[in-house]
Amino acid sequence: MIEITNLVRKFGNKVAVDNISFTVKEGEIVGFLGPNGAGKSTTMNIITGYLSPTSGTVLVDGLDVFEEPQAVKKQIGFLPEQPPLYMDMTVWEYLSFVFDLKGCDFNKKKHITEACEVVKILDVKNHLIRTLSKGYKQRVGIAGALIGNPKIIILDEPTVGLSPEQVIEFRSLIRGLAKKHTIILSTHILSEVQALCNRIIVINEGKIVADQDTPQLKRVVGENNRFQVKIAGPQKEVYNLLRSIHSVRDVSCDGVRDGDTYTFIVEYSGSIDIRKIMFKELANKGWPIMAMEGVETTLEDLFVKLISRKGEEE
Repeated sequence: MIEITNLVRKFGNKVAVDNISFTVKEGEIVGFLGPNGAGKSTTMNIITGYLSPTSGTVLVDGLDVFEEPQAVKKQIGFLPEQPPLYMDMTVWEYLSFVFDLKGCDFNKKKHITEACEVVKILDVKNHLIRTLSKGYKQRVGIAGALIGNPKIIILDEPTVGLSPEQVIEFRSLIRGLAKKHTIILSTHILSEVQALCNRIIVINEGKIVADQDTPQLKRVVGENNRFQVKIAGPQKEVYNLLRSIHSVRDVSCDGVRDGDTYTFIVEYSGSIDIRKIMFKELANKGWPIMAMEGVETTLEDLFVKLISRKGEEE
């Protein structure tokens, strides 16, 4: 559906996108991850034809973005980080305006009504956009992106500024859209990708550092063996004992005390489960374990590892 080859974009001497290549298949939900300034938005703007590249090619459904821009734009619905809304228009007026701009040849009333129903804004169709909440404004922006029935929906930081309740609603909306559209979700919020996407592309300083399905990415980086343990004993001595155990890679403690108990995060490597060894060593010292639970590897952990690994390779 989308094929990007050797894409480069420079702003003066700064390289924002540095020779990246990737493809997106029809029906995929792809998370495009990276910190602020990584090159995510620049790449999205090039795909949608809003920005030209310094070099490289972008094909959308077999069409070159720069040779057939109008045909490509009909295939893409784009929601930028700041939706281009006209605040003094009503929702219906705005969507009607977008319909005309896109040159759609559908039944206008039916098509706009369907878009409003999908994003659940039919009840505010006659409201001025400036009177709507942030969440509803985002929904109006998505409705605008849906006008014309594009095959691809690109969402750039769609949940920034939303309340937790609105984020949950937005996730449900995106899952619904994924049934009929290919979706690229560009964000620096890794939990959003964890909740929504089945494939992850990670970009940092303009370069792709990972492109994997979520389970594969965890295997590529390597799962952490980590657990959280609460131990009743002197903080420094307990810390030193945990660090001395064979295969322990790291120990951390936030220093917060609950009576005589401290909470430690222990990370270890290898196939040997160190918990039995740790239990024996602590028992010998008379420092009881009050609680213990596993700590799952998160995408945040993976992201930090990927960036660190990339730096070591260079």
